[in-house]
Amino acid sequence: MSKQVASSLNHVGVSVPDIDAAVAWYTKVFGFTVIAEPAEVKVDGSHFANLAGNICGERFGGMKIAHMVTGDGNGFELFEFLGPKPERREDTMEYWKNGFFHIAITHPDVPAKVAEIVAEGGLQRSDIWTLFPGEDMQVCYCEDPFGNVIEIISHRYESALANRG
Repeated sequence: MSKQVASSLNHVGVSVPDIDAAVAWYTKVFGFTVIAEPAEVKVDGSHFANLAGNICGERFGGMKIAHMVTGDGNGFELFEFLGPKPERREDTMEYWKNGFFHIAITHPDVPAKVAEIVAEGGLQRSDIWTLFPGEDMQVCYCEDPFGNVIEIISHRYESALANRG
């Protein structure tokens, strides 16, 4: 019997109200690299308009999309939807509702990265915590300036949780 190969996380897509500001922010704060500048997808019967409309449904009114990559090569897509008008969630921490809760970004100096996020218009949502008592792993929940929840964690996922059952 062959062993199933684990799938890889390919990319994360994040909705923002201003794609140019978001590209600039994620480039400056996290060093993400733009691999495709923001481009508009209009509702014009083109292949990508039809594809996006099929995914988003009948209310789809066009969008701008930018493609970035993280330091370890994972994709990071930004979307600015042109219709219906983007709305910021009133409560960005609705953890009790199903759906994606946050993205997590590894940075070895959590306090410094949190300070930079705040200095660049983001928000610190939680205290900076030691993940496991007696160890040097730290974690803090923040938001980008657009209301998307970001966890900053000092260690890569597999090392943070290895041998913890």
